[in-house]
Parts: sequence; C-alpha cells; structure tokens
Amino acid sequence: MPDESNTGPVAEAVAADAEVKVPTAKKLRSPRPQKAAAEPAQPKAPAANPRRYSEQERNDKLKLIETQVSEGNTLKNAIQSVGISEQTYYHWKGAARISAQKDVKTTKPLPPGDELADLVELEEENQKLRRRLAEKLRGENAELRKRLGLD
Repeated sequence: MPDESNTGPVAEAVAADAEVKVPTAKKLRSPRPQKAAAEPAQPKAPAANPRRYSEQERNDKLKLIETQVSEGNTLKNAIQSVGISEQTYYHWKGAARISAQKDVKTTKPLPPGDELADLVELEEENQKLRRRLAEKLRGENAELRKRLGLD
C-alpha cells in the first residue's frame, strides 16, 4: 500500500500554484461626469413664446422681399434682411396664396346672361386662334417641302 504520509512532490506543486495565483487588483475606471440635472436649475428667460406677426406685418415683409428680389437681390439675402427664416417665408407665402384663392372663390358669380356672352366671346377667339395656327403650320410645311425638293 502506498504511504499516505508521503506528500513531498504534491505539496510542493500545490504551494507553487498558490503563489502564482496572487489576486490582481482590478483596473479603476475614471469617475463618470456629472449629469446636467445634478446642477441646480437656473430660471430661464421666457423664450417659449415666439414673436407673432400680425397679418399686415406679414404682408409688408412679403412685399418687401418681392421688391428686393425684383431689384436683383437674391431671395436668401432678401429673406435674411427682413429678419425671418426661409421656412417662415415659405410658410407665409403658402398661407397668403391659400387666402387669395379663398378670396377669389368668395366673389359673386356673374349673372347667367354675362356668363353666356363671355362664353360666346371666348369661343370666337378660340376659332380665330385655331385659324391662325393652321395657316402658320401650312406655311411651314410648304417651306419644308421646297427645301427638301418634294414639290
């Protein structure tokens, strides 16, 4: 039977393993930055209410932009000189177009007699324009045939 008191090489190996497995210290992280909510809240200026322009002010600014653009200024520079954003300009312009269309729809309709007279006049003008177009096309066709030598 083996001798149980013989622990020489095994005991040395266990002792060597114990020395090798020395616990190492964990790496320390840098502390997290403080969140903004941790700071005391300071009262803010009442910026939540944007400036509201009256309908007259809007129309005046739109007209001013139109005149600046017609004078040769770029649209972007004209909008900036008035003091509004491009998005606001296009929003106002669309709203003005819609209100103008509503104004046209709310005008009084013409009496039936006037509508009929206008319709007859338009039909006559349409016939005249068709005749002029037909004459012009005939002339162009004749000229092309001469150039191609088909006559």
